[in-house]
Amino acid sequence: MTATPKPLTTSPGPATAQPPSPSVATPPSPSVATPPSPSVATPPSPSVATPPNPSVATPPSPSVATSSQITAEPETGAGPAALGGRLESALRGAGRPLLGPYITGGIAANWTDYLLAYQDGGADVIEVGLPFSDPSLDGATIQQASGRALARGATAETILADLARIAPRLRVPIVVMTYANLVFRSSGFCRRLAAAGVSGLIVPDLPVDELGGLSAEADAAGIDLVLLVSPATTPARLAEICARGRGFVYAISVMGTTGERDALADSAGELAQRVKAVTDRPVLIGFGVSTPAQAAEAGRVGDGAVVGAALMRRVLDGAAPADLRGDVAALRKAMEVSAATAHAEVSGHRG
Repeated sequence: MTATPKPLTTSPGPATAQPPSPSVATPPSPSVATPPSPSVATPPSPSVATPPNPSVATPPSPSVATSSQITAEPETGAGPAALGGRLESALRGAGRPLLGPYITGGIAANWTDYLLAYQDGGADVIEVGLPFSDPSLDGATIQQASGRALARGATAETILADLARIAPRLRVPIVVMTYANLVFRSSGFCRRLAAAGVSGLIVPDLPVDELGGLSAEADAAGIDLVLLVSPATTPARLAEICARGRGFVYAISVMGTTGERDALADSAGELAQRVKAVTDRPVLIGFGVSTPAQAAEAGRVGDGAVVGAALMRRVLDGAAPADLRGDVAALRKAMEVSAATAHAEVSGHRG
């Protein structure tokens, strides 16, 4: 959900074994050498067949977290990172600044062709918005895109069906963004996402305090629940969000709605550094990332960028999938050049 002016040009270990019972370790009694007595046929003594120690049992897997686990104290250290799923694994293995272009599902009859164009242009993850009639966190461009998709008859069901059909051709993870109203109006939402080949979910109007059973449902379905932080997020709340989120941390560069901006706000870098101080999950900066230069900056101060409104304006203006492939390629190139330059400056290499 973000943007660009004008066309883009440029177990625990096993329990310690109990010492052998004296009755087992002592030399055989003379009575043992005598012919078998009826007592030999009796069941083994409880002292020999000790029941398994309960401490050996493996703790419940995070993927079936109970509601009590969800409301527990925030996790710290490397633990949360280990709980990430397919989305997080793919992003961690990218080995370059991460690029996440956005598209509103159903915006055009051939909207899935834009997914393939994004992929060919160098996307590492693609964000698909499920259109909603009251997109409170989106600016004018994304609202217009949602309106066009809804006017075409797009629904969550039709968009997921489209994603399921194209899933075999996609090599990059898909993250769905939508609002709580759509998520909670029917049961099994995360299972439906997984069945369509989706790897992550963003629900921007759902505070961390109100995640409830959605975290457990997402974990059980193998969906990484991506949470958002903003410049106004307090340190304690930021730590909780980073611990409970999965996949990546979505860092909102400025307070406000999505939309194109002339420059990346200073608050973006400051927020990225705050996030990096409490988690090693990838940090993608969104809201206002509009040009290749801004995407490159987001890749330097964070781990990557989400670009939305700038691309959606292009689609609304009639740009074809091939045009958007070029736009994404321009973003990709700027991010990689920036990363290479930064590496050279750090290493001292000037060749």
